[in-house]
Amino acid sequence: QVQLVESGGGLVQAGGSLRLSCAASGSIFSIYGMGWYRQAPGKQRELVATITGGGRINYADSVKGRFTISRDNAKNTVYLQMNSLKPEDTAVYYCYANVRWTGQEINTYWGQGTQVTVSS
Repeated sequence: QVQLVESGGGLVQAGGSLRLSCAASGSIFSIYGMGWYRQAPGKQRELVATITGGGRINYADSVKGRFTISRDNAKNTVYLQMNSLKPEDTAVYYCYANVRWTGQEINTYWGQGTQVTVSS
């Protein structure tokens, strides 16, 4: 069993910052890619940022220059530092991890979601 637990969401004013954390635990053989999605009411789910096991990073254009993704492999944790937040960043943020558990199969696991609300 693998679980991802998120923390760090909240309500902030525009221009503020938040740091999200997502820690994976359980019977983990290896973690490959990790990252963050977000979904706002009435909008499609958006891929925000990804980071591979080797540290290669990609961002959505909407967050480039403002968000930073990082990971601590020793702690099986991925982070999302969010600066210069805008009201349009308001969404539920979900982390994911691609995990090798048993055999050679790689499965995607999801965090429970954390609400980020940015006021004007």
